[in-house]
Amino acid sequence: MKLLAICTGSAERLPGKSYRTGIYKAPVNAAMMIDTLGVVGDAVCNRKHHGGPDQAILLEGTLTLDWWAAELGRDLPFGTFGENLVIDGLDNRDVAVGDRLRIGEVILEATCPRSPCNTLAARMEDRQFAKRFLRAARPGIYCRVIRQGTVSPGVPVEYEPYAGERVLLSELLATLGRNLAENERARFLAAPIGTRLRAMFEAGAQPER
Repeated sequence: MKLLAICTGSAERLPGKSYRTGIYKAPVNAAMMIDTLGVVGDAVCNRKHHGGPDQAILLEGTLTLDWWAAELGRDLPFGTFGENLVIDGLDNRDVAVGDRLRIGEVILEATCPRSPCNTLAARMEDRQFAKRFLRAARPGIYCRVIRQGTVSPGVPVEYEPYAGERVLLSELLATLGRNLAENERARFLAAPIGTRLRAMFEAGAQPER
């Protein structure tokens, strides 16, 4: 595997919306610093649902992006889904909470799935895209930064699976909007999931859809 692209964006207004978003991202052909809050200089506008230490980086695998391009019947330039990093040869369906990626001097750890929202649907110009995203079961991968550093396009990526019981991000995505059995909730809480999901599971609430 290797890092194929680093994508950043600035705050922009969605057509027909009153708020600004950082979802419009494009590749940067340069070395970039990643700290505990993500790619330095990248815009995060809605901090209630995005960003923070446990959602510092959103990454996509090329196998998943290739699937979406075929499914949608059009090219998807890197950054279309608002991702920060694109990993060559990665299938998002294989990633579990706690899996780590060593990218140059940076270490990332998967924490939770990217869930669909109205902003993503507007970006894709498809009001039904959130439902389509859920059915596809190929979630984007949110990560926390275990070790900060500088990364450059083309550097090798080492994949280290989580040593404990695997909770796939696609499993967590499938919990959106439904009640959980207690054994299922306990299994999820035993994994190093992100703080937003953890708080909801601990409170017994349904993950937001």
